[in-house]
Amino acid sequence: MRVSRRGFLAGTAALGAAACTPQGPGGPSGPPCVVPALPGAEALPTPGSAGLVDEAWFQARATGFLGLSTSSYDPGNRANVIGHLLRARRDPSFVWDPSQVAPTLVGTDPFRDTDDFELVDLQWVVRLGRGVLPAATIAAVEDHIAGARYRYDDPLPAGVVDNKWFWSENHRIMFAVDEYLGGLALPDRVFTFTGLTGAQHAERARPAVLAWIRERARFGFSEWHSNTYMKFDWSPLLTLVEFADDPEVVALGAAAIDIALFDLATHNFHGVFGVTHGRGYKGAKTSWDRESTFGTAKFLFDNTDRPFPNPNDIGPLYLAGSTKYRLPEVIRRAGASQAVETVRERHGVPLDPHEPFTPAPVAAFGYDYSDPANLPFWWSHGALTAWQMVPTSLAACNRWNLWDTELFQKFSAVKQFASTSPGLAQVAIRELASFAAAGVLGEAHTYTWRSPEVMLSSVIDHRFGDAMEQVHAWQATLGPNTMVFTTHPSKEPPRTTDWGADSGYWTGTASMPRSAQRGRVAIHLYQPAYESPSDPLLGPYFSYRPYTHAYFPQDRFDEVVESAGWVCGRRGDGYVALWSERPTQWRTYDPTTYATDGMTRPFDLIAPGGADNAWIVEVGRAADHGSFAAFVAAVTSSAPVAVRSPGRIDVSYTSPTEGELRFGTQGGFTVDGVATPLRDHPRHSSPWAEQCANGEGFDISDGSVRLQLDVARAGRRVS
Repeated sequence: MRVSRRGFLAGTAALGAAACTPQGPGGPSGPPCVVPALPGAEALPTPGSAGLVDEAWFQARATGFLGLSTSSYDPGNRANVIGHLLRARRDPSFVWDPSQVAPTLVGTDPFRDTDDFELVDLQWVVRLGRGVLPAATIAAVEDHIAGARYRYDDPLPAGVVDNKWFWSENHRIMFAVDEYLGGLALPDRVFTFTGLTGAQHAERARPAVLAWIRERARFGFSEWHSNTYMKFDWSPLLTLVEFADDPEVVALGAAAIDIALFDLATHNFHGVFGVTHGRGYKGAKTSWDRESTFGTAKFLFDNTDRPFPNPNDIGPLYLAGSTKYRLPEVIRRAGASQAVETVRERHGVPLDPHEPFTPAPVAAFGYDYSDPANLPFWWSHGALTAWQMVPTSLAACNRWNLWDTELFQKFSAVKQFASTSPGLAQVAIRELASFAAAGVLGEAHTYTWRSPEVMLSSVIDHRFGDAMEQVHAWQATLGPNTMVFTTHPSKEPPRTTDWGADSGYWTGTASMPRSAQRGRVAIHLYQPAYESPSDPLLGPYFSYRPYTHAYFPQDRFDEVVESAGWVCGRRGDGYVALWSERPTQWRTYDPTTYATDGMTRPFDLIAPGGADNAWIVEVGRAADHGSFAAFVAAVTSSAPVAVRSPGRIDVSYTSPTEGELRFGTQGGFTVDGVATPLRDHPRHSSPWAEQCANGEGFDISDGSVRLQLDVARAGRRVS
């Protein structure tokens, strides 16, 4: 069975104009990066202020969602209890029975993974519930907050194993906010593992909170556009803003929420975060109601008729409960826009697991690989198995007893060898980096073309040929359940009728394609950088299938036509066409044995014959092409050409909308004979904002509304 990402990582090893200079791995580079210059932290504008969403509109949204959340009562569900507390605070006439909320609302194992998720909820419960919930329940909440272990390097009793995952991007901010707000909630209480008071914990956590926020402004999200985990970035931040009273913390927290929700807004299609993802799973990639971000998008942008899939979704729940944070109107407009737009972004930091070995590798932006203080930074970028981090990672595992945790047990298999010769281990891991460094996220450049009828999005030329555990390379989205994408599967589909279960057939990819996109056309070239291992040690984990395939759910299109090697689909006034160099065939599934999500027509388009292949996708719409038949005729009128030579594939295709595109597994990308840069994206480029990479600010505008962020000074201004 395909190991999870975690299991895999464990098992392998001033006023006026202000300017900053982008920092590259070797130091300053590029022109000055101008960001808004604001005077510093100020009180958040009160709800209803100019530049924020209309307050009456917001209150109607909040009332509606809280009504849904409290339509049933589950005193054992933390989010449901929070919903009842929030509604009771807003509406004195609301009647419910708080006495049913027992101490069992709180978990009893402080060492389980995702305990930090619970601790975020408990910040709301302890503050809203004091004087409302039973005293024994509040005592249990306070005990859990004081009894939590917030850092991997906090003291741990002998014989105890802590299985919490402290390091990924979303967990880092959750633990930091949990500790900071928990300390503020219990300032005089002595916390169990450290002997520090709550006030001391809050003081200790504050720099970690601010560092994470400034990283997101500067570098974006390492887990870019994740329709699973982005919610767990903005939910702790909403909690932070609601309950913190430090002006700098509140202003920066609100700025970070803005940045995250602006990302959601500009990559949203009728509620669906249907774009390339740094982390994504099969269920969420194929179904709107399995996305953790859908409820937040529906609440804020009101651009879908689909219902809220979860009445206890903390995304809209925390927004509805916020008395301080309101979405800037400019972000709402971006999310609800019906214009045709292109959005380019850069996320993460440069980290190449294939770079030549040297005993002292130079890290990007001064985050020295050998400094243990930087371990959370690098591990949050997936660098557990990057050779550059091996000595520091090994030292941390030895010092903090990580070998026995569920997440590191398989990594302990190389403990003795690597500890004896870390340098040799680094060389070995570098040689196996194409699959051993599958978790390394690196610097991602994303390109999204969006219209009201269809959206196309790709991560550009990212880790070509390497395995990536949960990365979703590209997607065309035409509706809530109508998506098209390709992957190179690592395993066959699991024999289960659970649609969300996957073995590596749809989730992640055994090798990343080399991708280029221009407007509504993208080319994706697969060519694995490693041979599929068949030995008993590596084969079970890192072998792959000798084909690529596409998800093309025929049942969810109004029309599907196959012509001249293309598979074309229409949903409403949106069109998509997909071409494979290798001839394709539909795979069928017995619904009594395999999950089909209720579909009766084939949805799995396989290109057998080899894991190397060229796929081309073009999207269109009735406003440009007229009828679907006209779109099909235009696309199929010029046959793509793929030329194979030793070690490479070169493709040319003349698009009816974008011109002649040429791209290969080597060399550059040309459009009508003109060289077109691939990985040159700024931090953000769209009709609403232009922000160069590594600058700590944004200036976002749409007509008369504007949002300015100066994260270096904790400045935030809406107008």
